[in-house]
Amino acid sequence: MSTTEERGGRACVSCGIDVSGTNAARFKCPDCGAQIYRCATCRKQSNLYECPDCGFTGP
Repeated sequence: MSTTEERGGRACVSCGIDVSGTNAARFKCPDCGAQIYRCATCRKQSNLYECPDCGFTGP
């Protein structure tokens, strides 16, 4: 079970804000397939993210 699922909500993996009801991206980790959420601000700024399950990092 991923860290996001344990929290029970959808949080941006880069900054941690709740992304429910916002213009956030949802995608699967390219390495392990875990669900990843990123807020619009972190996507626009190209902030790095790290998969909570496998540690894969991306822009």
